[in-house]
Amino acid sequence: MSTSSETNRAETNRNNAQYSTGPKTEAGKWRSSLNALRHGLTGQIVVMPQEDMTAYRAHLKTFTDEYHPKGATEAQLVQSLADTSWRLNRAAALEANLYTLAASVEKDPLTEAPGEVQAALESQAKALMILSLHSQRLSRQFERTITQLRHLQETRRVEETLQLNRLLDIMEMYRSKGKTYDPKPDGFVFTEQEIKQSIQSRTRQNLALQAYQTAAA
Repeated sequence: MSTSSETNRAETNRNNAQYSTGPKTEAGKWRSSLNALRHGLTGQIVVMPQEDMTAYRAHLKTFTDEYHPKGATEAQLVQSLADTSWRLNRAAALEANLYTLAASVEKDPLTEAPGEVQAALESQAKALMILSLHSQRLSRQFERTITQLRHLQETRRVEETLQLNRLLDIMEMYRSKGKTYDPKPDGFVFTEQEIKQSIQSRTRQNLALQAYQTAAA
C-alpha cells in the first residue's frame, strides 16, 4: 500500500472519530450500558477492556493462596473459581449501575424524547431479569466447582497421608538396620520438607501416646 493511501486512511479515521463521541443523554448511556450486560457475563474474555488486570491478578491470588492447588486439574478448578467469582462481582456492579442509570432517567425525563425514556425503562426490567439469570447461573457454577475442588483435594490429601505413612514406615525399617533409604526409585515424590514435617508430626503423636499411657498406668 502506498504512503499516500495510508495517509488518506488515517485522515479519514480521524475525521470519523470526531463523530464517535458516544451517547450524551442518560437514556443513550442506558442503552450503551446494556452492551456490558450482553458481553461481560457470557463471553470468553474474563477481564473486560475497562477492568484492571492488576486487580484481577490480585483477585486470582486470593484463591490460589486459599486453596494451594496441586497439579493441573486443581489449578484449573481454582482458576475457574476465581473467574466465576470475578464475573459474579461484575454482575453485582452492573446491577448497581443499572439502578443508578434508571434513577437518572426517571429524574430527568426531558433529556430525551418520552419514547426513548420509556424504552430505556423497559430495558431496565429486561436487563435486570437477564442479569438475575446470569447471576444464578454463575452462582450454581461456583458451587459446583468448589464442591468438585474440595472433593478432589480431600481425596488427594488422604492418598498423600497414606503414601507418607508408608514412606515413614519404610524409612524406619531401613534406619533400624543402619541403612539409608532413597524414596525416589519407589515413586515417592514428596519434598524433603514434607518428609521432615511428617516425621516431626509422627514423633509428636508417639510422644503424646506415651504420655497418655504413662498417665493411665
